[in-house]
Order: sequence, then structure tokens, then C-alpha cells
Amino acid sequence: MTLQEALPLIIPIIILEWTLAIVALIHVLKHPHYQFGNKPMWIIVVLFIQIIGPVVYFIFGRGRDI
Repeated sequence: MTLQEALPLIIPIIILEWTLAIVALIHVLKHPHYQFGNKPMWIIVVLFIQIIGPVVYFIFGRGRDI
């Protein structure tokens, strides 16, 4: 499989990755409450652990919105 053949599969994954990261980062920056950890830790997780980082944040890190 060449790169040109794989692009239709790769582009949606890249778009999903960037969308998740941006939404998670905005949430981290706007909300002061986390289940555990702190803001700098979650920024690093969201930005540097690719698709898994934002998912982990939304499952484990996001605190309750008050």
C-alpha cells in the first residue's frame, strides 16, 4: 500500500486526533476542577499523548462542572 492509497484512511484519523486534542485542551484551560492532577499535567497529557491523551482526560480527569 502506497502513501497515496493510504491517505483516505489517514486523513480522517488526523482530523479526529486534532479535533479531540483541541476540544480537550479548551476544556482543560476553561475548567479549574479535575478529578485528579492539575492543569499543567493535563495540558501535557492532552497535547503529547495523541489520541489517547484527550480520551483519558475526558474519562478520568474531567471534574464535575459546577
